[in-house]
Amino acid sequence: MRETSLRVKVKLPLATEIQKLEKKSLVSYIYIGPPTNVAIYGTESRIQLNDQYARVADVPEFVASEREARNEADRNLLTTSLKVHKDTKMGIVTDVKQELRKAGAFKINYSTLKGVNK
Repeated sequence: MRETSLRVKVKLPLATEIQKLEKKSLVSYIYIGPPTNVAIYGTESRIQLNDQYARVADVPEFVASEREARNEADRNLLTTSLKVHKDTKMGIVTDVKQELRKAGAFKINYSTLKGVNK
């Protein structure tokens, strides 16, 4: 069961070389995509952390709070998974990755679906 309510559309891209994550309890998710309610929020891609929209500057605080929520032994094993809509521009993804680096979150995963682009 999903822990958060999606406020952004996420249609994952297809990939051929994929791996399943071992421990999903050690994964934090960042969603990036167009808002589901375009009448209010427009069509520009937005970042969602937990159940709310966020700015790029909010990413380090999110990483810190996710680390604090885990056991001390598991903190080094934490993986950040980016669930990015396939039509999202890479600029916002790069900005999020830069903030993740600043926060010391170096284990990054991109969520995809198995398949081949036609």
